[in-house]
Amino acid sequence: MSKVLFLIVSGKESEEKVNSALISAARIVKSKRFDDFKLLFFGPSEEYIAHLHGEAVDAFRSLVEEHAIDSACSAVAQKKKVDETLSSIGVNLAPFGERLAYFVNMGYTIITF
Repeated sequence: MSKVLFLIVSGKESEEKVNSALISAARIVKSKRFDDFKLLFFGPSEEYIAHLHGEAVDAFRSLVEEHAIDSACSAVAQKKKVDETLSSIGVNLAPFGERLAYFVNMGYTIITF
């Protein structure tokens, strides 16, 4: 059983990287390339997706609709004051360490952007 987690930590300093990860993730989900696929956001990526614009918006929306996004770090979201925005666009907030440990313990292959 193939299980993959995209861990997205890059933000506005690497827009192309984040946008590529989101678009790629949406294509992965649509084509069902893995048995299980999730995304986890941490750090600068949280602020970036809270204010997402451009070519990756449709990809992000499809990931939310397909429930492919696990969560974003609740502590970072509160610190950056994007917690309400993230919740309003369909991103669950949870402690990053707990969620990362879950995916590691469940045997996911982690790919970081």
